[in-house]
Order: sequence, then structure tokens, then C-alpha cells
Amino acid sequence: MPHSCRILTCAVAAAAVATAGFAFPPGATAAAPRAATSDFNGDGYADVAVGVPDGTVGGQAKAGYVNVVWGGPKGVGAHGSIRVTQATPEVPGTPEAGDRFGASVTLVDLNGDGIAELLAGVPGEDVIDRGTDAGMVIAVGGSTGGPGPGSSVLSGPSPSAAYGKSVAAAEMTGDDNKEILIGGTDKVVARVIVGEDSMVTTVVADHMGGRAPVLATGDFDSDGTADLAVAYWTAGDPWTQSHVRLWKWDADQSEMANIWNTDNAGVTALAAGDFDGNGHDDLALGECREIADENIDDPCGPEELAKGGGIHIHYGSPTGGPLGGPDETLNQDTVGVPGVAENGDRFGAALAAADVNRDGRDDLIAGAPGEAIGSKAGAGAAWLLRGGAQGLLDANGAAKSVTWNQDTAGVPGVAEAGDTFGGAVASADGNANGVPDVTVGSPGENASLGAAWFLPSGSAAGSAAFSPRTLGLPYLSTAQKYGKPLSSR
Repeated sequence: MPHSCRILTCAVAAAAVATAGFAFPPGATAAAPRAATSDFNGDGYADVAVGVPDGTVGGQAKAGYVNVVWGGPKGVGAHGSIRVTQATPEVPGTPEAGDRFGASVTLVDLNGDGIAELLAGVPGEDVIDRGTDAGMVIAVGGSTGGPGPGSSVLSGPSPSAAYGKSVAAAEMTGDDNKEILIGGTDKVVARVIVGEDSMVTTVVADHMGGRAPVLATGDFDSDGTADLAVAYWTAGDPWTQSHVRLWKWDADQSEMANIWNTDNAGVTALAAGDFDGNGHDDLALGECREIADENIDDPCGPEELAKGGGIHIHYGSPTGGPLGGPDETLNQDTVGVPGVAENGDRFGAALAAADVNRDGRDDLIAGAPGEAIGSKAGAGAAWLLRGGAQGLLDANGAAKSVTWNQDTAGVPGVAEAGDTFGGAVASADGNANGVPDVTVGSPGENASLGAAWFLPSGSAAGSAAFSPRTLGLPYLSTAQKYGKPLSSR
């Protein structure tokens, strides 16, 4: 049944946000986007949010839920979890078939109190006076006693707008308030807090091929505030196009300004990180390929490095403007990257950045859910690509990396066809030892019930799997595709 929602619009003041349980106090310290806390229960350990939009809730197929998996001394997955749905008392709405609550998720400390809030996309939500599948994004407060108050951040303006296909958050205006970025059908919008004012502005409206626009945040122009990277593409008449674009907040115009573009690059994932350690954010484009095929600018680097999925990196520069440094491209045929590039591998279909070895340079975690392990098609794999003084490749064009799959020594399980291990990747310090850990999703595991793997400090040693079965979640006979999406920082 459709229902009305508390909607944050251009006329809503920051005070109203506080009333809904999400205050953005002046002077709150904003962390760098990828360093934001993901501690949802305030116990000092980073948690992981697993979106399960295909999950059944109260008998309603694909109503969807979010599973917040607690970190602790033994890491993520060993200390239980909480299931957040629209049947949770603090969360607005009612579980309905096809809502797909949790289609996008992020854990981010919106109000600077050290406890993360959960942002969950619900693109299939029907909204009164707005129509079927208008969609929305819901924010749920973190708390030491369980989920705090929940509120609708924004709902779509019309039928099939599908707000909540993607979601991100970062401080973009320089006033310590976090902006919330929302992807829907053919559109990305930003909910912006400036002083006492709240507004919603369109970032981009374009043909996006029916897919969720890919969002990532980072300080790509080195001005001290976050920028937004958006990737989208569509193929076939009359709309064959592909873009990766950057936007920043323009205070004079009170809108998001487009500051950088690369056209013809179709990508599945983005990740921001300082891979060369020069103090300026870089942007990694995952499963990069030329969609429009206009032979204009080789947007993904040498064509042969797109085989099986290529990762293309635009490096930041202190003097060259947004992403003004050099570019580089790698795939499984690159020296130092285990494996062989094969069509359908989907190398780079999931990306995350973190300084796993604590050397002052971010490393890149990459998933390839289509990777064959022996004769097992689509078993999937993931890689940790080490950052270095030159970036992800050294002066000779070689990488330093390790790879994992379910046949890797120390990794629980057995690689099986269709597991799609590496369908999602994330990183956070789940055991609070000062070293980022890696989480890898495998939504095809166990006939698509799904599962995820925790690799402490980015190592197979001591790794463990967690799944709906191990966490005591319901509906164990349905294809929940647990493990994608993931959110942790």
C-alpha cells in the first residue's frame, strides 16, 4: 500500500532535519569521505551494511532489508547483526512486494557524533501523490541501543523515478554538513544543507540506460571539500553514450557545477583514493570500456587492456586542475596482476579504496564476479592492488597485488560456478586494530542465497564467511543474493 512520507524539500530548514532525528550542528568535524565512521552501534568497531533488496520481509517478495553486521574483536561477522526493514518500528513505511529496500546502502556519520547513520535506497517504493516506483531514500539513526529514529530523506517526484537506485554522502559545501547524493532513473540529485537552509538540486538529468548511476565522492580538485563523480551509460539507438563526470558545489550559484568530463567511458564502478600518496585524490574507473566507440579519446586507455574488464585511473595533481595528473590502465594481463584477461571476467566490476598496508598510499580492492576458477564459470575472485610512489603501477608498468577466491588457501568455502565472489567489495577496520580489513560479497553463493567474506587486514589468514544462515536471518530457502551491495568505511 502506498503511504505518505516526510519529505525534505527546498523549503525544509535544517531545524526540521534535527526534529526528524538527524541534526547537522555547526562546527561538527567532517572526516574525509573515505575515512568516515561506519560504527552504527557506537561500540568503537566499524560495522558493515549489507543491502538485500531481493530479500523477503513478512512474506512480501523483494520488499528488501538491510543487514548491519557488527564489528568486534574477531572482526565483522563474528558478533551478530541486526536486520533493518520497513517493519522496524523506527523506519518509515511498510514492507511491500517490490519495494527493494536496501538497493543502495551507505553508513556515514551525518551529524559528527561518532556514530554512523544508515542511508538506504528504496527505488521500488510507491508514494502517495507521486506514483508507482517513485522511490525514496530513508535515513536511520545509529544508536548504542539499536536503530534510532528514521526519516525519509527524499522521495521521487513521479512514477518510475526510482529514487534510491544509488546513494552517497559527503561534505561538499565547506560548512561541515554532509550532503546526500541520490541516483534514480535518468537523474542524480543532491540534498544540500547550507547554514540553516536545506535544498534539493538536480546534479544531472540524462539518459542512463535504465541502470543506477554510479556515484563516488572525493576531493578531486584539492580544495578541501568533496566533489561528486558520476558515471552512467546507455547503448543502442537513439541513445548511445557514456560519461564519467565530476561536480562540485558552486556557492555563488547555489547549485552543483560540472568541472570535468571524460566521454565514451562506460564503467560499472568508481573508487576515490590517493594511490600514489601525493596528497591528492585519484579516481579509479572499474570495468571501463568504450561504449560509444567514436574513437575520440581512448577513454579507458589502450583497447587491449579492456579485455576481461580494465581498470583506468585518473590521477590527481596539485597544479593540473581536477584529476590533472597522468592516467594509467591495468587488467589481468598486466604484469603483477594474477590471472589471465578473458572475456566475461568483469575485472573491476566492484571497487573500494583503503590503505590496507598503512604505507600512506591507498590500495585498490577490485572484484571480478565473472572470473572462472578452473572450469567453474562465474565463480568470481577479488584482488588487492597495492598503491605505490607511481600509483598502482610502478615505473616499469608492473603492479603488486594479491588475489583471493574460494579456492585460495585460508579462505573458507569452495569455488563453484555462479558464486560471483567479488560482486561487491568494501573496507573498514572491523576489529579496531588500526588496519583496514576487506569484505567481499558473493551474491551467487548457495544458489543465490548469498554470503560475504571478512579478510582481516586484507589477508586470507584468519578469514571467515558470514551469510543469512550463520547470522540467523529468515527465509533461507529464497534467493536473497546476500552480499551486494556492501557499505563500510
